[in-house]
Amino acid sequence: MDEAGGSASGGGFRPGVDSLDEPPNSRIFLVISKYTPESVLRERFAPFGDIQDIWVVRDKHTKESKGIAFVKFARSSQACRAMEEMHGQCLSPSDSKPIKVFIAQSRSSGSHRDVEDEELTRIFVMIPKSYTEEDLREKFKVYGDIEYCSIIKNKVTGESKGLGYVRYLKPSQAAQAIENCDRSFRAILAEPKNKAAESSEQDYYSNMRQETLGHEPRVNMFPFEQQSEFASFDKNDNRGQEAISKRLSVVSRVPFTEEQLFSIFDIIPGLEYCEVQRDPYSNFGHGVVQYFNVASAIYAKYKLHGFQYPPGNRIGVSFMDDGSNATDLLRKMATQMVAAQLASMVWNNPSQQQFLPQFGGSSGSQLPQIQTDVVLPSCKKKAPPETAVKERLFIVFNPRPLPLDVLEDIFCRFGNLIEVYLVSGKNVGYAKYADRISANDAITTLHGKILNGVRLKVMLADSPREESNKRQRTY
Repeated sequence: MDEAGGSASGGGFRPGVDSLDEPPNSRIFLVISKYTPESVLRERFAPFGDIQDIWVVRDKHTKESKGIAFVKFARSSQACRAMEEMHGQCLSPSDSKPIKVFIAQSRSSGSHRDVEDEELTRIFVMIPKSYTEEDLREKFKVYGDIEYCSIIKNKVTGESKGLGYVRYLKPSQAAQAIENCDRSFRAILAEPKNKAAESSEQDYYSNMRQETLGHEPRVNMFPFEQQSEFASFDKNDNRGQEAISKRLSVVSRVPFTEEQLFSIFDIIPGLEYCEVQRDPYSNFGHGVVQYFNVASAIYAKYKLHGFQYPPGNRIGVSFMDDGSNATDLLRKMATQMVAAQLASMVWNNPSQQQFLPQFGGSSGSQLPQIQTDVVLPSCKKKAPPETAVKERLFIVFNPRPLPLDVLEDIFCRFGNLIEVYLVSGKNVGYAKYADRISANDAITTLHGKILNGVRLKVMLADSPREESNKRQRTY
């Protein structure tokens, strides 16, 4: 864009460069005739609200209009209503072409957005866990026509997580809800879900994602070698003065996307959920992150509070009350950490396995020990090696692969397991099943879970390649 002309004549407030997107989505982008003067724009758009400024984009040499303009409103709902009512209209009888109106691109978004963009109509709210979808609809229907309401629930227990979505038919209705609802709902525009399907092993090998933004090795969730740091964490962060939970609030002076938020917090194994939020009253980045266990959440806060992303911008991480009992959470955390450290010490150092009898059982015929909060089925017999393969699973381990005997013990519990194996030099493996239902049960139960201190990602594998192209196995 070469140069913008025009200003908020008449003594109006003209926002500075840093406040162009405050509140977010309060600026509209217009495609107009090159001969449309600023006065006509002001006359036609003033009925929708308080205009803070108008920019007509002009050629920097000839000073002629390029047929593009921006109008900055004081409120997001005013800009959205202007877009809804003026898009496709003619500004004057002499105009031969209707104008186009979009919500202007901000520094944190990739393109201008139109009236049908889901990003402008779906809001994210924090609600009491006792709320039903009908309660949510009743609270927010006063702001406009609702297309749907949904409450985020725990996949295992079915209980509400205290978070929900409301989608309106029009962007202006969503903006009105954000501006006028009770502040306790902390309503913001919801970030669109990533439409790209989760990659399978092809993407894993071709796009081996950087484990941290600083190209550092992935950190250990249970850093017992750094116990002095854990001791100082209590002093520096005043844990006793805030409720400890599995849910974290993330604040940044620079906006971030959901993919960036995931990349940062997936450094810590056990990430269950993350959501980018949009604050209509600032251009800051806001997000909610939740882990499967409190140990991961505490370590994430300890490790990532003050982390610089991008360089020079420190993010703030704090606990959010999720209604859990802190005493029970800390007790579980201590149990998980001790169990994981013991399992790691035993399984990664064969010389330590002689100490297994001290913890029960005989050393001769002892089954592999599995430390996890996941409820696993009882052991089942493997299918014969010559059985036809009906489904293959691709397994990603973080931070290290599980021993093969432990892996086999875990995956055979779903029945019809033919074999499980690891890929040499990689933190990945495969499991072959003779039954698709058994394979799907394994995915449902194990994906995203932590076993023996190792987080698993379990997904359907790509179709087997020709025998000559199969990857080498290591048993």
